[in-house]
Amino acid sequence: MARLTLPRVTMALIGALLLTYAFAIAPGTTSGGREHPRPDPAAVAVAPSASPRPPEVFPPAEKVFIGVATKEGPYDFTPVDDFTAAARHQPQVMLFSSGWATDTFDRALFDGISGRGMLPMLAWEPWDYRLDEKARKQGAARRTIDRLRSNQPDYRLSRITRGDFDEYLLSWAEGIKALDHPVAIRFAHEMNGNWYPWCETANGNRPGDYVKAWRHVHDLFEAAGATNVIWVWSPNTRWDGSTPKLATLYPGDEYVDWVGLSGYYGMGAFSKYRSFDAIFKQTIKEIRTFSGKPLVITETGASDTGGRKAEWITETFRLLPRHEDIIGLIWFEVTKEQDWRIVSSPAVAAAFARAVAAPRYRFTWAPDMLPRTELAD
Repeated sequence: MARLTLPRVTMALIGALLLTYAFAIAPGTTSGGREHPRPDPAAVAVAPSASPRPPEVFPPAEKVFIGVATKEGPYDFTPVDDFTAAARHQPQVMLFSSGWATDTFDRALFDGISGRGMLPMLAWEPWDYRLDEKARKQGAARRTIDRLRSNQPDYRLSRITRGDFDEYLLSWAEGIKALDHPVAIRFAHEMNGNWYPWCETANGNRPGDYVKAWRHVHDLFEAAGATNVIWVWSPNTRWDGSTPKLATLYPGDEYVDWVGLSGYYGMGAFSKYRSFDAIFKQTIKEIRTFSGKPLVITETGASDTGGRKAEWITETFRLLPRHEDIIGLIWFEVTKEQDWRIVSSPAVAAAFARAVAAPRYRFTWAPDMLPRTELAD
């Protein structure tokens, strides 16, 4: 067998380098120096790349989100943690309030909610809520509180439409636009009542003023490029002596993404036992005469004044699947007039936990999910 020596190794390396040049470095020539035609890149078959995965819709098909609202909001997540532990369920949405008289845009509040795996929903309220708080601390009757807080001429709807708050609105539009996640805005809710200064039956407002104000705010956000907003129009459920038809207060499907509803069992006209359907069905039927947008129960809760709170929760979640147009439910985890919280008793917490353990409520929110704005999605 030939012995490897330095000259032999050297010659072998030179030969290897020449072969490498011939086949790798100069593939366009032959040993005779003639050019080979290079292949046309357009003619080279390329394996098709995988189609981009379409963004997931929120909530996904046949799913319903569970949300929570607390008094402390994103300033203190302890009540949210308590709710999550009691429900044995991670809520996908968090609703919190902000009043125009005192609150400025704060990115940390929205990022704090989204960082915990929840879509932020802002209850954006054009008023000075301190008047309400003052009346409550003084122990005023509910009717007196409603009258005092609803009379705030500085926040008359016509002033919003006229542009008196545009600088303030733009500061929020620019702030929300800069977020890397969507925000649901529930602007001036329960407008069909008489207890807020943005209700048409209060504060010197006139018929048609609400729709004009809504469209003005919406259009300002659109012009600012804040397209990551889910617009939530949210009246109160009908009660005895309710105000005129909801259709007169509706801005139009082109201005609304979700329709919300507030309704409670165990207070005022609903102090006697009334099922979810008894509270909500009539209003849902009315809404369906002028809008086909997805429905969200943006505020609900039950008191235990009649000892049937756990029963009401169980029955509500039994009835909810019959309403295929309802895509979410937000629980009012607050003590206000009554104790609406699910942590009010072990029996209530257990009833809620059993209800939301169903697969239809089990999924995770992500910032890149697209809101379901049509029922046909």
